[in-house]
Formats: sequence, C-alpha cells, structure tokens
Amino acid sequence: MTTTSRHLFAPLNLRSLTLTNRIVVSPMCEYSSTDGFANDWHFVHLGSRAIGGAAIVITEANAVNPEGRITPQDLGIYKDDHISGLRRITEFLHQHGSYAGTQLAHAGRKASMAVPWEKVRLIPESEGGWQPVAPSPIPFDEAYGVPLELDRAGIHQIVSDFVAAARRAVDAGFDLVEIHSAHGYLLHEFLSPLSNHRTDEYGGSFENRIRLLLEVVRAVRAAWPQHLPLLVRISATDWAPQSLGPAWDLPQSVELARHLRREGVDLIDVSTGGNHPAQQIPVGPGYQVHHSETIRHQVDIPTGAVGLITEPAQADQIIRSGQADLVLLAREFLRNPYWPLYAAEALGHKVTWPVQYARAAKGRTEPRLPVSTTTD
Repeated sequence: MTTTSRHLFAPLNLRSLTLTNRIVVSPMCEYSSTDGFANDWHFVHLGSRAIGGAAIVITEANAVNPEGRITPQDLGIYKDDHISGLRRITEFLHQHGSYAGTQLAHAGRKASMAVPWEKVRLIPESEGGWQPVAPSPIPFDEAYGVPLELDRAGIHQIVSDFVAAARRAVDAGFDLVEIHSAHGYLLHEFLSPLSNHRTDEYGGSFENRIRLLLEVVRAVRAAWPQHLPLLVRISATDWAPQSLGPAWDLPQSVELARHLRREGVDLIDVSTGGNHPAQQIPVGPGYQVHHSETIRHQVDIPTGAVGLITEPAQADQIIRSGQADLVLLAREFLRNPYWPLYAAEALGHKVTWPVQYARAAKGRTEPRLPVSTTTD
C-alpha cells in the first residue's frame, strides 16, 4: 500500500463512499435506551459529532436480537419499529456532512447485565433480564451468568438475526455496517479457545472457530447493498497470560483477516481484549496500533486503529506512516465532540465548518455540504 499523500485529512474511498477525512466516531455504548429504541440522547450524542466534522459516525453496538443486548438499556435493531428513530439520526448526520454507520452486535455470555455505573451484576429474568447464550457454558466471571450453550438451530437463528438487522439498517439510512466480533462478545467468544470449548464444527480447530463469523459476514454481505462498505471489528489478541492455555492472538487474526477479505469485507477495525478477566493489557498511547499495522501490511486490507488516540499529530502519524487507513476515537470524542475541527487547526488543514459555527473558525470557511445518500 502506498503512503503517498496520506494524512489525516486526505480523502478515502470505501466502495461508493468518499470520506472527507480519516476520522471516525468509534462505537460507544450509551446504555440509554428503552426496549432498544433510539431517543433524544442518541440524536444529540451522535449528531454533535457530525457537526464536529467526523467523516463517519458509528452508533453504539446495536443489538440484533433482544437477548443480544449487554444491558436492558442497550440500543437495538431487532424489530421494524426501531427503524424510524434511527432514520431520524442518519438524516441529521447526512445533513451535516457525515456518513452514518451502525455496529451490529450480540453480547453473548456478557448479556443481561446491569449498566456499568451500577454494581456489576446479572439482571435476573424477574427484573427484565434474560438467559445469556454462548458457544460454551462458561461464564465470563463470577458476576456474570452461566450462559446456555447454543445448539445448531440457535446458531442458525443468530445468522438470520444479523441479516434481518442489516436489512433494517438499509431502511434506516445507514451507509455502512460493522459486524462486532471483538471485546468478548458472542462472535469473539466463538473465535477464542478460552471461551469456545465446543467439539462440533463450530469449535476446536481454527477453521471451526471462525466458521460462525464467516457465516455471518457472508450472509450480511449478500443482504447489504454491494455499493456500500462492510466492516468487521475484531480483538486482535486476548492479551491472555500463557497460564490460561491457548487463546486468540495476532497470528490468528492475520489469518482471519485473509478470510474476511475474500468474503468482501472492506476494512478491519482492529481492537484488542475483552474476553477474559485475567487479560494483561499494556495500556498506553496508541497501544493497539501495532496490531492494525500488522494486519494491514500482511493481508493488504484497509484497517482502522483504535485505543488512546488523543492528539492530532499522533493520529496524523498513524495515517501518514501506513499503520492504518482510519483512526477511530472514543473517549476523546466524549471530551470534545468537535475534535476534527481542532485537529485540522492544529495540523494546518483547511476544513469546512458548519455555518452556524463559522465565526469561531480561524480564517475564512465555506459551508459544509451534506453527503450524498443515493442508493442506486
């Protein structure tokens, strides 16, 4: 891959989309829904990041069925009634120059939990909770429920639920979908030997452990419009100590990425961890970028880098050096919804500001145009 003219504010093509910069709002759970519905919180939270100039704004994990929610307060796309609230958001994002993305997800054994600012506990069915499911009946830790092992019929239903969610995402006006296979949620649970102890065609060998993710990707790619991009988020490593035995790691992620590329995935969103409480993560600025760089160069597939990317020069260097094609920011966008405007000023790039905010820009600015949302 060439690094000529690569920088944080260089355009990027993903199928029919032309991104005006390489800055993406990473999915961030807000735990603010009732029965999966998007509301004013989501509208303001996501809309303000479009006003701030992000090329893509991705919703939080959007559950493909009710049992796929991490908490009862998670966002959902598991029934048609959810579409109108999501469409209200995508239309606003488009009006302010951002593409709209959503992350299709199933929480697996991490489901039916209390919101994270409360005590870590399983929500029982008597309080509106449900039975979590997983590849094997292994709880994440003692605070989580013992999941029900999915049988073949349950696995096939999961694939169908992802497809139905993707079709609703089309109707809601999203420009891209990301399949969530990271952070210890269901699809990651199938990938990792730490959480997958199955002995059938969905467990054991590498080929068997990646089977469900590939089935989901293949089915969603067939249902998702061919001119729109499909992303997959993975945890490139479990960060597991050797004492735990075989785990998911970077070499397996590289090989998985080769399979995903052949299935029509357009970009790998490279995160890490989340599948075992004993993980040992060397947290620091850009601590996950190396994994993005490795997959990008060994597989020749576009990647996104995440994890403590906070400074404009840091983000710009990641793009310029070819470590990733996109940077996905989370906590920094919570601190500053207008981070792209700040970054452009810091790096000396001229960008368009919303006309309502133009008087705050240094120098002359032109009105920002809405993105094209044609579906032909």
